[in-house]
Amino acid sequence: MTKSGITIDIPGFGELKLHYLVMDYNGTLAVDGSMIPGVKELLAELSPVLRLYVITADTFGSAAKNLQDVDCDLKILRSSNQQAEKAEFVGSLGRHSVVAVGNGLNDALMLKNAALGISLIQKEGASSKTIINSDIVCTGVIDALELLKNPRRLTATLRK
Repeated sequence: MTKSGITIDIPGFGELKLHYLVMDYNGTLAVDGSMIPGVKELLAELSPVLRLYVITADTFGSAAKNLQDVDCDLKILRSSNQQAEKAEFVGSLGRHSVVAVGNGLNDALMLKNAALGISLIQKEGASSKTIINSDIVCTGVIDALELLKNPRRLTATLRK
């Protein structure tokens, strides 16, 4: 199934043609291994538009169970260099068509390499390097996902 994607031209930032949403799990979609309320519903609304990926070290071992009814692909990290593994994954999709969301240091290069990088400051906090490597900082995953549902909000934030 071909997803329609999100296309938006942001003055001074450029045109985004997004087809993939790549997300961290713990600290991003979940806190202490449990999904944040409202996330599954928003992912269900975005899944007909964007192909969804969750790439995680799965610290609490709960990602597969909690995502079983979400239309997404789950990738559990196995390497000792998770930051590089996440960045390489974004590159394998075609970085110019990826929006990435995360909070941890292992998300820093993923956000930097994506066409649009969104860092989150939630209960786990956020790595300062990840924030520096992002285009947008949100205080919650719900706000970040709603940016993608309402792309004109991206223009309000990113235009020069």
